[in-house]
Amino acid sequence: MRSEAITALRVTVVTLILTGFVYPFAMTGLAQVLFHGRANGSLVRDETGTVVGSELIGQAFTKPAYLQGRPSAAGNNGYDATSSSGSNFGPTSKKLRDRVTADVQRLHKENPEAPLPVPTDLVTASASGLDPDLSPQAALWQVPRIARARQISPDRVESVLERAIQARDLGVFGEPRVNVLAANLALDQQFGKPASPMAPAAAK
Repeated sequence: MRSEAITALRVTVVTLILTGFVYPFAMTGLAQVLFHGRANGSLVRDETGTVVGSELIGQAFTKPAYLQGRPSAAGNNGYDATSSSGSNFGPTSKKLRDRVTADVQRLHKENPEAPLPVPTDLVTASASGLDPDLSPQAALWQVPRIARARQISPDRVESVLERAIQARDLGVFGEPRVNVLAANLALDQQFGKPASPMAPAAAK
């Protein structure tokens, strides 16, 4: 009995060391060497080196000179990275219909020159509430407003956004997309910052 207990204790200690220390430290070290940026949160920096967000986490941008992302149901005011979640409203939910209707009306008001209809991803939240990307159609739909706010031609804004389109991963996975934060930084780099500095808008 004593021999079996000692053997079990040895196995437990070895397993604890291997799975609790050796493996995690080895994987962390490999990640830092092979995927340093991603292992540290895929942080995005502006031209001054200041961290302005992560390419994996959506933010709220409401200034007219910037690309606006998808609605968010994460947290009480949306875009809360500590409360990633969807609204869980079903297709028959009156609250969901009212929210979408209000967003459509707001988008029409803010984008009077944009074509109809409003792209679906501009009025629907993702399951996480923190989707950092838009479809190319939703990004290009906002060109007239951004051009007007920056007082430049729509063609110049469209050119920047088209360059920001990311293809499917490995050519087959996912859909073409535009990272909202990266595109907004590209707009500032190309045309300069608007009157107020580019920063995530305060949560609604």
